[in-house]
Amino acid sequence: MAVEPLKIGMISFAHLHAEGYAHSIKSNPRTLLAGIADDVQSRAEQKAARFEVTAYTSPEELVRDATIDAVVVCSENAKHRHFVELAANAGKHVLCEKPLATTEEDARAMISCCQQAGVQLMTAFPCRYSPIAQRLKTYIDSGKAGAILAFRGTNRGSNPGGWFCDKSLSGGGATIDHTVHVTDIMRWLLNDDVIEVYAEISNGIQHEDFDDVSFISMKFKSGVFGTLDASWSRPAGFPTWGDVTLEVVTENGTISMDMFSQNLIRYSSKSEPAAWLNWGGNMDYYMVQAFAEALLAGGDVPVTGNDGLQAARVALAAYHSSQNSQPVRLI
Repeated sequence: MAVEPLKIGMISFAHLHAEGYAHSIKSNPRTLLAGIADDVQSRAEQKAARFEVTAYTSPEELVRDATIDAVVVCSENAKHRHFVELAANAGKHVLCEKPLATTEEDARAMISCCQQAGVQLMTAFPCRYSPIAQRLKTYIDSGKAGAILAFRGTNRGSNPGGWFCDKSLSGGGATIDHTVHVTDIMRWLLNDDVIEVYAEISNGIQHEDFDDVSFISMKFKSGVFGTLDASWSRPAGFPTWGDVTLEVVTENGTISMDMFSQNLIRYSSKSEPAAWLNWGGNMDYYMVQAFAEALLAGGDVPVTGNDGLQAARVALAAYHSSQNSQPVRLI
């Protein structure tokens, strides 16, 4: 007997990742893009026309639609709590863009609201669903590498501009934007939480009212330590937005992962610069599929609200550490 696809609505296209998620929902037989809402109505109408779905007049109207099973929230970071609670209180499961929230209080409130409403909250960490990250996880879990001793990661990118540089909407700059992905991968590989954070953060590249240089050291409960370069250090003319790399030092050697190294180089006679075009598995597609499969099977989502909370806590602690030039303990 065929199972009906999961009907998903999109709330906000403010975040750059929304396009990829919408394409993934549209192209997956397990999911159906049921409609789009935005607090900017013109944007909702434009995106709905592009994806050939209904444009709702507001997020409130979308979540009142009884035919919709779940929503994806891709608003500005500071608005996540409002939209997640709106959806949860209407009985909709939620996939929320990272970082889960800009404060620990908001993140915990979102988790609590979803639990009380009896709905699932999944944090959007697509990097877990990169085929190379999956392969790394499988190898580590096999025990062949031995115990993990240390990490060295990067998530260096270009400054995305717009509201990402408005701290009232983003919660910060590069640190809040780029710390959470690689921190989540480290936590996932170790099955462990960060207990201490030390960071050096500045605005040394563009000298504006947001951070664009971010170097973080973190210590896990098990004693494993890791470092992360989360800077917006790639210039506007760089051939791709940035990177996700990780070196895992283990008892039996070092494993290196470069998540976006599978690419073609496109040169154009037009004014645009050379670009790296990635090929291989689509992590957004696999993440959306995992979200849908969990809900259709009546199980728990594989990346939880708590995963989002713990990664966000590291970014928030990094700001505190940098301001006080001291390590910050996470208890």
